[in-house]
Amino acid sequence: MTNRLSIALAQLNVHVGDIAGNTQRVLAAYQDATAQGADLVVCPELSIIGYPPEDLVLKPAFQEEAVNAVRFLAGKTGECGLIVSTCWPEGDKLYNSLCLLHEGSIKAVVHKHNLPNYGVFDEVRVFDSGAPSGPIGFKGVRLGLMTCEDMWFSDVSETLEESGADILISAHGSPYDVNKEDARLNHAVARVTETGLPLLFVNQIGGQDELVFDGDSFVLNADRSMPVLLPDWEEGLVLTEWEEQSSGWVCQTSYKGTQQSDLGSIYQAMMLGLRDYVEKNRFPGVVLGMSGGIDSALSAVVAADALGPERVHCVMMPSRYTSDHSLEDAKACARACGADYDIIPIKQAVDAFSAMLSDSFEGLAPDTTEENIQSRIRGLTLMALSNKHGNMVLTTGNKSEMSVGYATLYGDMCGGYSVLKDIYKMTVFELCRWRNAYVPLNAKGRSGGVIPERIITKPPSAELRDDQKDEDSLPPYEVLDDILFGLVEEEQSVEEIAERGHDPALIRRIEHLLFIAEYKRRQAPPGVKISSKAFGRDRRYPITNGFRDGAGPIPFDIQDAAE
Repeated sequence: MTNRLSIALAQLNVHVGDIAGNTQRVLAAYQDATAQGADLVVCPELSIIGYPPEDLVLKPAFQEEAVNAVRFLAGKTGECGLIVSTCWPEGDKLYNSLCLLHEGSIKAVVHKHNLPNYGVFDEVRVFDSGAPSGPIGFKGVRLGLMTCEDMWFSDVSETLEESGADILISAHGSPYDVNKEDARLNHAVARVTETGLPLLFVNQIGGQDELVFDGDSFVLNADRSMPVLLPDWEEGLVLTEWEEQSSGWVCQTSYKGTQQSDLGSIYQAMMLGLRDYVEKNRFPGVVLGMSGGIDSALSAVVAADALGPERVHCVMMPSRYTSDHSLEDAKACARACGADYDIIPIKQAVDAFSAMLSDSFEGLAPDTTEENIQSRIRGLTLMALSNKHGNMVLTTGNKSEMSVGYATLYGDMCGGYSVLKDIYKMTVFELCRWRNAYVPLNAKGRSGGVIPERIITKPPSAELRDDQKDEDSLPPYEVLDDILFGLVEEEQSVEEIAERGHDPALIRRIEHLLFIAEYKRRQAPPGVKISSKAFGRDRRYPITNGFRDGAGPIPFDIQDAAE
């Protein structure tokens, strides 16, 4: 029996479905930790198969390959132990499990008990729940293994404490949102307080479709102090030294990695989410429409920071309504961030469509139809460039616009990914000012003021008709965003939001727009999840929906649904 233990926390960026690649990543971390003198290496949740695997995990061939990978890793272990996580079939059951590998074999398999089934999580669909289990022995130390959601509730940790655990180890695939860091820490502190045991929290980093993982692995001692905090938004391997004292096991290592500000973390999430989506899906780069407005400017700068300017192609597609300052601002921003920049006018295409549809539109006044034709021509142009050169189209719409349907289906919504999908307009302004003041961690773009000041200060406009401004159709963004936050993030009633000083009629109008735009959002590209209520897997509303708060059914209004 030992009274000292060296435990390495491996904060890894794994790739869903890439079992062979993930196995090599785990092995490399294990070998690195072994060289540093580790007794045990702990990897994040589902480090062998990636998280979340969704229905991919139901394939028998996938399960077999995952188990074989664990057996392979077990054969590579010696005196240093390794804790990895994978899917684990047993009869007609399939578990999300932690495996202790040591001295050439699989010493223990512990199944996840609490399966999340809310927000972005639907593990009940693909996994079976394991019974809470007792601790496992390792070199005379009793380790209490928990997987992610098991730390969110007290039943598993209480079972481990009552059956004699010395140290709690919790492996996580915990995705980022703006409130998640505090939530994780609060749950960890609660488990430590209840059990009187120290806890290791090991999380992954990286982007997976719409989710992004920020790392932030840490250690809490039994007195709830935090001696170790790994950097957020970076892979890392940190060796922690533990000693058994009269009061129990104590982490003696002191290490605090770099932590980002709130806006810095949002920017990192956008950057890492895009980078991993492009890299893991093997796109050579991105192409986007550059309008001279703030949304496309921020999208272009994030892309340059994530991928490098040489992999970003900005295209200005002016119409007769495009202002001179938009042409100047689009070019200035593309040049400032170092991206490739082209101008492809759309007048000829607009004229061709007008001629083609003239008989069908005869006698009808111009309206949003003609505006949307311009947007759809731009979408078609970008997709043609994407098809020809292989770059993914990056869309540029923000959450405020997507909430109320202020976007054109098959037009500016056309594309493969969005970094602003979960970013409200007022936060777009904040992020632009933040980026002009700071160079993000691990950014590949340029420093300095990469977003021209006029882009930030001028009134937003779609420029699809003469003298158009966003506020012709929408309330001021500070008002709109506050109402939307109440409706979407907080699920508040019209009365509750009105108490903050907003006109009830306006709130009902915004709620109506929010509901009827659902059919558009179902066809929108994926984008980085930032909030606790991102559209898609977090917030799942029906398309066909007759409910309106306090007003009864409202007839469908074609003008409200104008694209």
